[in-house]
Amino acid sequence: MLAFFTPLFTTYGQAPYSRLEKDTLVIGNQWIERKFVWNQGNLITYSLTDKATKQPWLNRLKTPDFLVSKELNASQGNYTTKQVRTTAIQPSHLEVEVSFNLGTLAVKKVYRVYDDSPTIACDIYLKGSTDLVFDGKVGNAADRKNIEFAEDMKSQQLTAIIDQIKLDGFHWQTNIVEFFDVTDWNNNLVQERKFIPYRKTTYRGNLLLAHNNENNKGFFFLKEAPTSSVQLAYNGYDFTTDFNHFAMSGMGLTANDIKTDQWTKAYGAVIGVYSGSELEQLKALRSYQKNMRKLLPQRDEMVMMNTWGDRSQDSKVNEKFSLLEVEKAAELGISHFQIDDGWQVGKSPNSALAKGSFKNIWDNPDYWKPDSAKYPNGLHPIVKRGKELGVEICLWFNPSVQNDYADWEKDVNALVGLYQTYGIRTFKIDGLAIPTKQSEINLRKLFDGVLEKTNHEVVFNLDATAGRRAGYYTFNEYGNVFLENRYTDWQNYYPYWTLRNLWQLSKYVPAEKLQIEFLNKWRNAEKYGKDIFAPNNYSFEYLFATTMAGQPLAWFEGTGLPAEASKIKDLIKAYRKIQHDFHMGTILPIGEEPSGRSWTGFQSIDGNKGYFIFYRENTPNATSAVKTWLPAGSKVKCTPVLGNGKAINTTVSKTGNIEVSLPKINDFVMYQYQITP
Repeated sequence: MLAFFTPLFTTYGQAPYSRLEKDTLVIGNQWIERKFVWNQGNLITYSLTDKATKQPWLNRLKTPDFLVSKELNASQGNYTTKQVRTTAIQPSHLEVEVSFNLGTLAVKKVYRVYDDSPTIACDIYLKGSTDLVFDGKVGNAADRKNIEFAEDMKSQQLTAIIDQIKLDGFHWQTNIVEFFDVTDWNNNLVQERKFIPYRKTTYRGNLLLAHNNENNKGFFFLKEAPTSSVQLAYNGYDFTTDFNHFAMSGMGLTANDIKTDQWTKAYGAVIGVYSGSELEQLKALRSYQKNMRKLLPQRDEMVMMNTWGDRSQDSKVNEKFSLLEVEKAAELGISHFQIDDGWQVGKSPNSALAKGSFKNIWDNPDYWKPDSAKYPNGLHPIVKRGKELGVEICLWFNPSVQNDYADWEKDVNALVGLYQTYGIRTFKIDGLAIPTKQSEINLRKLFDGVLEKTNHEVVFNLDATAGRRAGYYTFNEYGNVFLENRYTDWQNYYPYWTLRNLWQLSKYVPAEKLQIEFLNKWRNAEKYGKDIFAPNNYSFEYLFATTMAGQPLAWFEGTGLPAEASKIKDLIKAYRKIQHDFHMGTILPIGEEPSGRSWTGFQSIDGNKGYFIFYRENTPNATSAVKTWLPAGSKVKCTPVLGNGKAINTTVSKTGNIEVSLPKINDFVMYQYQITP
């Protein structure tokens, strides 16, 4: 079992490695090893070992891990390995490429292993053609043509098993987690199903966590795909359990998506191991997620202001308004100011000034140039003033969606042009629709093209509010997730709702990769009536504090705030000094689920030190024993750094609780903590 007192999978000892000897392929690092029977390249897992505790798991299946075709006899197996150098996006890692043929289908599996994570990821690519394996439950029968249309049969979903393993024992406590985006319509974003596997059953979700109660060890599967409800070519499930047999299904491909002359990427699979408590399980998962994109303080950390939250849409957007907003952002201590829809020549469907459209954007070659009527000097005065005040200027952008983003190269040139002309490097990407594999492929080309031409400086805020988009487990290398639109105009902004969504997601998704909004609480106060959870019943500082575990998003017009709002500047400036250190830890939820009446919060874990944020919601209890991830019986010193609260020196209870006090309701405190000898 990894000791709590060590950093998150410290990098020492054996670097990632791989070797093929006779009929055995081995891939691993100092924490994990997966051994395969070569089987001409169509690998069959022999064992999975948690090297931290020398725990081997033997696979009881004699069939290949990967199943996509009726053809099981592989040929032309090939193995190569390369060390990938560190970039501004990813740390160095080992890539092991295994390729083989199944009849007319070529398969390529690229395994990724990082120094500091007990996980092995696998990216899957297909080329050629195949006799597909189908499932009787695919799709909706009403959407299918009659069987005389042979070509239509090729558009059916593949029932491919993309990874599987069968381990000893029948006492597997299993948790499968399904996630939801499309947050304009969803306000419950995480659903867990905890069970002991019995006979063959299918489940939806991106994450399967399995804990063996006999030896207190386990593993997890992560499906690198959009959320289940928006995946491509979806069979209706992601995982199958059958006693001690666990399988991951659904590649997001139809037969028509597989080309004869180029590789098509399927959804990916990650396997990880851990020993001990749920904390070790979650740290193992997070260690992988933190390798997807480096969190660089000058590039990725932000307290952003975007004026769209006050519903003026593009009616106010112009040079004068933008300059005033930049001034206000600086007064508030905000680091980034983002001009949303309306800065450009082209008019979108969301325009309050014209009936615009996203169709055939490039019929107007000037679509993504600053509107000369609104910005007669381009964006130069805004950028110049921003630099003087220490506020980075950011923009909104909507890729040209028609024909599966066929104009992606033009979009790349537009974005790179804005970067080169104005130094703008943070773009909110809105209006995405990913209904086909080709659209996903071209979007990747767009993002990769921009990063390549900007020395990986650009950050994309990927909007998750509507449509078929990337979710929480794809496109993670490109930036962060703009999580939700909430507006006081429609009374759908409640601080504890937003806090609850962040709190629930943070267990399985890095909180620091989520943009979380706080609003102008004085707007539309009358619309909430006597609602005790209305935004105006909280301090402005508290609203900001609910976003601190993520990337805070000031979702309002700074010029629309009353004078008293400016008091928040000291809190924001103090937060920015510790923001990166706080985000570098493993941030997990603590206390009770936010309900408006809970004691709740977050813990950022970095070995034997870290941070706490405690929130006392509208509860009469001024003191509460809050459950944390601290080891029972340890002594801890908590020093207040933000908010209201006194220093704490205490011993952690047997259940992991520490006692916290806040004299007022709807208040918070942030501590820096240290486990003491």
